[in-house]
Amino acid sequence: MSEGNFTIVGLGELLWDLFPSGKQLGGAPANFAYIASLLGDHGIVASGIGTDALGDEAKQRFQQLRLPTDFLQSDPSHPTGTVKVLIDPQDQPHYEISSDAAWDSLEMTSQWRTLAAQATAICFGSLAQRSPVARRTIHEFLGAARPTTTRIFDVNLRQPFYSKDILADSIRRSSIIKLNQEELPVVLQLLESPTPLTPGKEILAGEWLLHLSGAQLVCITRGAQGSLLVSKEGFHEHPGFSVQTVDTVGAGDAFTAALVHHFLRGAPLSAMNEAANRMGAWLAARPGATPEADPAVLEKVRSAHQ
Repeated sequence: MSEGNFTIVGLGELLWDLFPSGKQLGGAPANFAYIASLLGDHGIVASGIGTDALGDEAKQRFQQLRLPTDFLQSDPSHPTGTVKVLIDPQDQPHYEISSDAAWDSLEMTSQWRTLAAQATAICFGSLAQRSPVARRTIHEFLGAARPTTTRIFDVNLRQPFYSKDILADSIRRSSIIKLNQEELPVVLQLLESPTPLTPGKEILAGEWLLHLSGAQLVCITRGAQGSLLVSKEGFHEHPGFSVQTVDTVGAGDAFTAALVHHFLRGAPLSAMNEAANRMGAWLAARPGATPEADPAVLEKVRSAHQ
């Protein structure tokens, strides 16, 4: 595809990350859409909030981030989602996710149907499918998109909110499958891969997922050690960028946004990998998942394929 401004949708959960130091708006769809908008595309979040104080704050935060609030469904019966975030000594986040939140009751409206038909790319995960209602709506949204729309499945395993059926069904709907190296063996086992994952066999695992799903790209992230991209044309590994980590919340979503930005523009695997790792590293070196833009970093990310 050519250069241009695309409509990039983050579909699923919207919640407040409750850190010991205070709260920050989060959820993978919002983090992803925010970075997509910083890179110059039209980032949109399709989710749900409660008619409560946290829901009002979420709308205010969206306005600060210059994200549209038009596609946030207001639910008077369920609260705005929250998650307690604890950072361990290795700077890795651990989550306690509230149940029965507004984003568990997403509805397929005529407004959302129109958005789905206009979307260039839609990113969705497994967490937002923990309730049958939201799962059905997410499937309807993906089904209302054009056949050419890029569908990104960000695996995002959170105990106990996933199953073999959710994973298998989601990857069949995907153009891009993105997961981390800890999630990979879990996914392979649940989907009954004929060969277990052993050291040095990630490329074979990526190829198996491509064959199983019909997707165009599999991305396996390796934390500070970079990432592996596998397509039908080949593979590419990137060692990552060394930064002083503040917290890694949202780093994977920033990675995905930069990856998709270049995927839509027909960039080679090497450019996608460089841009995505640079974006993820920049985010990890800052507190929260939606820091203020750094024009110099954004320019490096955008120009990775040139």
